[in-house]
Amino acid sequence: MEPTLDIGQRVLVNRLSHRLGSTPQVGDVVVFHPPRGADEELCGDRNSGNGTRRPCSRAVPHEDSQTFIKRVVAVGGETIAIVDGHAVRNGRRASEPFAERCGGGSACGFPKAIRVPRGYVFLMGDNRGESDDSRYWGPVPVSWVIGRAFATYWPPKRIGRL
Repeated sequence: MEPTLDIGQRVLVNRLSHRLGSTPQVGDVVVFHPPRGADEELCGDRNSGNGTRRPCSRAVPHEDSQTFIKRVVAVGGETIAIVDGHAVRNGRRASEPFAERCGGGSACGFPKAIRVPRGYVFLMGDNRGESDDSRYWGPVPVSWVIGRAFATYWPPKRIGRL
């Protein structure tokens, strides 16, 4: 999540509103359980058959016990593609001033859009060229989201709102 968060930085997470039915929104930084095996590339549909890469469109069915933190870039019912490391949601490039430049690697371009299923979110790290995220393991069920990160408390010099 660099540059938004540094490695080792600690965050406060609002778990209560999520448990009371609040759903993640585009732009939220959320803590969640990733799919089992999220440290690997899990998706087999990265090539659409004509050489055009697309993000992973199918969800991995098994939840892991680890916790990750990423940003919501699309919610259920929306389409998502990645161009130059930026989310293109419903055909429009999102304004993402927080995102680190992608650097031109293979993670930077998945121009063929997929539709995020209802009840799921598509998550990406802010360090787009170095993040393992939904591009590689698909949308994540909203039920796997623990809550929205809203502030940092450690280290003291980085205390503040997200």
